[in-house]
Amino acid sequence: MVPAKPHFDSELEAYPASLVAHYHNFIRLWIVEHAWNVGSGARIAPHPWLRTGPGNALDGRPRFDLSKYDPAYFERLRSRIIAARDRGLYVSVMLFGGMWGTEHKDTWEGHPFNADNNVNGVDGDLDQDGKGNELYTLRLPRALALQKTTATRVVETLNDLDNVLYEVANEVREYSTPWQHEVIQHVKAVEARMPKQHPVGMTGYNSIPHDDLLKSRADWISPSNSGGDYRNNPPAADGRKVILIDTDHLWGEGGNPDWVWKSFTRGLHPIWMERIKLAAGDLPQAEAIRKAMGQTRRLAERVNLAALVPHPELASTGYCLARPEQEYVVYLPEGGEVTVNLSAVSGTLAVEWIHPVDGTMTPVEFIKLVRAPRDGLSREPQQRTKERLRERLGAGEHVTCMDPTPLSSGPAIRAWVRSGPDSVPRLRAAPRGRRLCPRLPR
Repeated sequence: MVPAKPHFDSELEAYPASLVAHYHNFIRLWIVEHAWNVGSGARIAPHPWLRTGPGNALDGRPRFDLSKYDPAYFERLRSRIIAARDRGLYVSVMLFGGMWGTEHKDTWEGHPFNADNNVNGVDGDLDQDGKGNELYTLRLPRALALQKTTATRVVETLNDLDNVLYEVANEVREYSTPWQHEVIQHVKAVEARMPKQHPVGMTGYNSIPHDDLLKSRADWISPSNSGGDYRNNPPAADGRKVILIDTDHLWGEGGNPDWVWKSFTRGLHPIWMERIKLAAGDLPQAEAIRKAMGQTRRLAERVNLAALVPHPELASTGYCLARPEQEYVVYLPEGGEVTVNLSAVSGTLAVEWIHPVDGTMTPVEFIKLVRAPRDGLSREPQQRTKERLRERLGAGEHVTCMDPTPLSSGPAIRAWVRSGPDSVPRLRAAPRGRRLCPRLPR
């Protein structure tokens, strides 16, 4: 990209360091397909395709030859992904730019697939409305063939790297669904004969039905709010697809720490579109969001994440990742009380509270034995006969935790915990010989 401001490149190079400092491990690597924007005056280079002519494009420079590739583009693509790998970052490589280069006349005028800008006779504006939306359909076989060869060149350039995911395009509308499915199938076919295979993703937009994402051959998807209230009450992942839930597709610019943890405890992978000083000021709660995302990763590395699945029915807050009998992660969006169904546990659990932003961990040292009926989660569990009870009262905090050992028969055992705001309890099976809490005096 040719920077509009001299400091752009230095900020772009510094950005991975900021990600690492906040313990993030994923970025989306965009492609901007248009070569210039008539409205803003911005120019973008290099591109996958060489500008060889003959003849000049609408900007007065040589036309693109869509069958010839610019080595500088692919060398820079590879070098940036290697640099990300060396910092521990995964990269989603965007194969095509999406509607921001085709649905706007200012960018379509500068697009290589505009008939006036290439020597191949390719015209992405089939209906001549001054836009190139047809480029992301199956109505242009010649353009599709060139897109497939371009995607092949990207895959061949990056196949040996392990930190790569592919994304077909960013936010293309419902007319693109068959085209996106075709590109996904092509990438998979190309990699099937290569040493490594990488996940291929499909990005949603409000006009794309959620079922179209789920029915695709994509390994991962990034849905919009058409699939549910992903902003405020994210639907739990059901295992059909890996879901990267992206604020870009929900708000544009938005999100908060609460959204990060709600998404995580519903089995989703939250990613956040932030600013890198290109716009005046930072986003609201920006630093808290960055820290919260880092905390979810830290917790993910401490638990057996592959075995944890969403179990909203086990916690009264509805936000719970669990491997029943072994591990539970519960989120309390508003603090207060939560009831957790631990009836599947046959041993003892170690319990700790984790602050969702600063990551402070507080072990729970006291227990309360309670019983609750099996039907429903009781907010006021009744005490069991001869229960052992200790309570710790601190400044602004009252923690009560339950010995989860179930009775041989009768009601299920539930946990009842109460704390201050912004709490994430983690419950895990204790090592042999270690109890949830020390024995109480008789």
